[in-house]
Amino acid sequence: MREDRYLIRGGSVLSMDPVIGDFEVADVLTEGTKILAVGPNLEATAEVIDATGTIVMPGFVDTHHHQYQAALRGALPEGMLSGYFEFVNRKMSPLYRPEDVRIAELVASVSQLDAGVTTAVDTSQISLSPEHTDAAIEGLAEAGRRTLFTYSTYPVIDGQVVDYERELKRLTRQYFPGKDQLLTLGLSAEPQGEFRAQWNLARELGLPIVSHVLGQYGASELLVQLSREGMLGPDNEYIHATGLSDEAWAAIRDSGGGVSLAVPIEMSMRHGMPPILKALEMGVQPSLSVDVECTMTADFFTQLRSVYTLQRAFVHERSLAGEDDLPALLTPREVLRFATVEGARTAQLADRVGTLTPGKEADVILLRADALNVMPLNNVPGAVVTLMERSNVDTVLVAGKVRKRGGVLTDVDLAGLRRAIEASRDHLYAAAGEPPRLFA
Repeated sequence: MREDRYLIRGGSVLSMDPVIGDFEVADVLTEGTKILAVGPNLEATAEVIDATGTIVMPGFVDTHHHQYQAALRGALPEGMLSGYFEFVNRKMSPLYRPEDVRIAELVASVSQLDAGVTTAVDTSQISLSPEHTDAAIEGLAEAGRRTLFTYSTYPVIDGQVVDYERELKRLTRQYFPGKDQLLTLGLSAEPQGEFRAQWNLARELGLPIVSHVLGQYGASELLVQLSREGMLGPDNEYIHATGLSDEAWAAIRDSGGGVSLAVPIEMSMRHGMPPILKALEMGVQPSLSVDVECTMTADFFTQLRSVYTLQRAFVHERSLAGEDDLPALLTPREVLRFATVEGARTAQLADRVGTLTPGKEADVILLRADALNVMPLNNVPGAVVTLMERSNVDTVLVAGKVRKRGGVLTDVDLAGLRRAIEASRDHLYAAAGEPPRLFA
């Protein structure tokens, strides 16, 4: 019997693949990094993972996460954009050493693995030097999670000049020789300055392009202009997309680009109202993301409930105001599609993850539906979106490798991670001259 062959037996299977469908009770067979079969009563010589009492589904995909900030978790619970730029970007980020970057990437990745997020887009923004970039990749590799690492041209230090062309070519050669690996490379390039040259280089190298776009900073007009220039494509990911005009939304839709909504952060930090109604109205299916842990949790169940309840609240308010021609209310299944299928598409990984489909990578999570906060199970998509939290994540596989089982992470020294991230935090605060303010 192959040691990397698993038969996930007897769970309620939510495949997210309309062809495969869903099963009240079924099995998932994996071998190596791939899914071999999905269906009831599978027979195979394999190690059995008992899925009785669980929901078996694809892992969540987080399409926008500044993971290097893990040492600053909760530091700005009341933060807004202006304070974030001042504290995180201008004050703390320039003080990062490569070892601070590595441990933050590792801790952020492992923490989300524990919560069922098997794939992330790491919008790193901490390439102070090649050594910092290498440290970020080292932390991601050590975590063993699927990640699109987006090298950022964003100048963390005022006046910083980054030779992004040299770095992208070096990274491609050194770390990303092919697409068939857990770590892939992209470019995080904001639509400002010489970004057209940066986008063109990314396309020459076959790299996805990730950008923050907010209408309050003139993004609508720019997106429309870029559409006319033929600069928008399906390899673009647009983060937040708040306050955009209908013409800008049409440009995104018609070019096939992906949108990433970070609903709790957008509401809390003054990005503008999360555009869930507008996205759906304009025919754009969004993905979901956590953004910054300095202000809000990276737990994905929070993302699911936030977008679900916000969209429904918008529609209810219009109904109570007497409107008749109302958008359809979001369903739990649609929200789960945002968190899996659309996340994979936005991360340029739709051919590899996002559904439980034979031939795709075995990124699978088992969620306890027999736990005290869920039992008895009456509706599978509804249970995941409206009842569950990270304690329900029982088992996690990434590329067929078990990373969590029976509620316990495998091959993780939590005490060591805690010591390292606390030491990093202490260094950053001391270097910034910031005293501890646990109750401020």
